[in-house]
Amino acid sequence: MTRILQADAAAIAEAATILRRGGLVAFPTETVYGLGAVALDEVAVRRIFAAKGRPANHPLIVHVQSSDGIESLCARWPPAAALLAQRFWPGPLTLVLPRTAAVPAAVSGGGPTVAVRAPRHPVAQALLVAVGAPLAAPSANRYQTLSPTTAAHVAASLGDEVELILDGGACAAGIESTVVDLSDLRPRLLRPGAVSLSSLRELLPDLIVAAPAPEPDAPHASPGLDPRHYAPHAELRVLPRAQLLATLASATQRVGVLALGPIAAGTATVEVLAADPDAYAHGLYAALHRLDARCSLILAEAVPDGEAWLAVSDRLRRASHR
Repeated sequence: MTRILQADAAAIAEAATILRRGGLVAFPTETVYGLGAVALDEVAVRRIFAAKGRPANHPLIVHVQSSDGIESLCARWPPAAALLAQRFWPGPLTLVLPRTAAVPAAVSGGGPTVAVRAPRHPVAQALLVAVGAPLAAPSANRYQTLSPTTAAHVAASLGDEVELILDGGACAAGIESTVVDLSDLRPRLLRPGAVSLSSLRELLPDLIVAAPAPEPDAPHASPGLDPRHYAPHAELRVLPRAQLLATLASATQRVGVLALGPIAAGTATVEVLAADPDAYAHGLYAALHRLDARCSLILAEAVPDGEAWLAVSDRLRRASHR
């Protein structure tokens, strides 16, 4: 069985030893748990793809302590990158930039760019210090399934594919990082996430929101661009409340409900999340994990329109894609 250790100094030191010898370690970030390998070790990086069942053309995010020494990974560090890093690093913002030759092609899904971020979580920061090298780390779960926000989620998804799981408690943001592409003339939002669009536009007023859908076999510029992603095993339908109640009344399956407020659901299993985008994002994956363990159909109440709900809407849309 995969070991889960509380993320104290001794466990972090052991995790660093495993990583330096080419192994895989799962660790908490402020967004979700990551499945880490030393980013410049191509053999170790390929183990991540094998463990997750992840297609080779899907890039990984490289985690760094800070922007210090970033020139070893990024061939170009434009003023916009420096501005965003100063404001949001360490934190849940990933920047996509042209990569140097030192970055293995496997890390970037065979593409010309690299995705980098400096995580804020103290365990992630301590692990980066202990390893002394950048860490490639996608979410610590099987490809396209629900992202993990606890150590137990990692163990349930990956089992013995990971040598050690550092338990740092539940993730604070509970949703993946925002990804901004700075590799072209005009910045593009590739994936909405824990850093809001409005806060990005304070610094990048010309930010383009619509990300192009990648060709299936072409290198992806960012993680999380598949039509189906972040999905439970159960069927997930996103419905307005009135339609949700009508569907619930006629359902014959074991039904779970993800609601924005109290709801009369009979024998269905109900998870109520706050009608606030940040609080909702924090609880989303944990609630879906609980419902997925008990139900074959999950009905999610549609969230409000608007930019504040962009990241949550994105996750629900991809999770419900069939």
